[in-house]
Amino acid sequence: MNGADQPVRQRLLMHRRAAFHALFFFRPAHRYGMAPPMTMSSAPASSLHDQDSDAKPGYTVLNTPAGGERLACVVEAAQAGERVDRYLAACLPALSRSRIKGLIEAGCLFVGETCVREPATLVRAGMALVLEVPPAAPATPEGEVVAFTVLFEDDDLIVLDKPAGLVVHPAPGNETGTLVNGLIAHCGDSLKGIGGERRPGIVHRLDKDTSGVMVAAKTEKAHLALSEDFAARRIDRAYLAFCWGLPAPAAGEYEGAIGRDKRDRKRMTLTERGGKWALTRYTTLRAFGTAAAKVECRLATGRTHQIRVHFSAHGHPLMGDPLYLRRLPAIARQLPAAARDVALDFPRQALHAARLGFTHPRTGAELLFETPMPADMQALEQALAESGND
Repeated sequence: MNGADQPVRQRLLMHRRAAFHALFFFRPAHRYGMAPPMTMSSAPASSLHDQDSDAKPGYTVLNTPAGGERLACVVEAAQAGERVDRYLAACLPALSRSRIKGLIEAGCLFVGETCVREPATLVRAGMALVLEVPPAAPATPEGEVVAFTVLFEDDDLIVLDKPAGLVVHPAPGNETGTLVNGLIAHCGDSLKGIGGERRPGIVHRLDKDTSGVMVAAKTEKAHLALSEDFAARRIDRAYLAFCWGLPAPAAGEYEGAIGRDKRDRKRMTLTERGGKWALTRYTTLRAFGTAAAKVECRLATGRTHQIRVHFSAHGHPLMGDPLYLRRLPAIARQLPAAARDVALDFPRQALHAARLGFTHPRTGAELLFETPMPADMQALEQALAESGND
């Protein structure tokens, strides 16, 4: 079970534990008057200390299933205070620093059971690091059988309903089993290379745990035209979501530049400098008292995690969101126990791309596709409606 599949309450407990471990492991030892003990379940810690304190950084290869490697390093006194990505680049010369940085941000670096995702973390003497390096992936994606529903298809493009849990394109940690792999199997090798080797046919994306309508190009001409339409905001798209609390006013706009969160590279955040302008228009479709709401969102821009960031920043995080719902919402107490349990245990962000309209790049026809919410979101709405707060 991955983090996105865990109920909110379990994830929040894990966050608190991880925060404690991070506080303990990543502060200079002199603040505590001692160095915390470092243990590793995969190999005896003593076997990793058999080096001179003046020796150059070295590493031990631990046994790993599935063809990858687990590389273990123990920080010597001479390397204390280095950024962890720089330290590992010196310790593991076969890997470039950019590759190491990508692995760290993908959650492949561990100190004991604590995952380290920040490349700028400073190491200290005695810290035992384990970097999990996945097996080499093909230079270009290969076709695989992947389940998705086709809504429309011709020689130029394909429109589909992406299920929640499906990654759109290969990336560190998800090199296979993606929508791209499924599209290559469905459309044939002619799709390879359309718009790029690693993301053939992809002109936009949805987060892994967001469901809904997507379009992919099958020719270079279609890819160029659709990409230009997305960039010029000529696409009609709408999302359905369930959020905590009741947005005020009932219909309005959330605006603010979005950039990478410097403290957590997996998250995006509103920022005053370095971000990209973003605008989300929303309409409340159904209120469940003041505890929750079903909303429709229309994007004037298409930034990473845009809806999730905007709603979280304004105090209305999406139900089930594994990144932006970091504490149990107090307003959940307004729901009856049964509805509260369903809402708090919803296993993903409650977000569905319900509508996609665009101009066909070859024929000029106006196309519009709509899909209903998947079964899990319908069950969530029913539970909230039965709470009596509707």
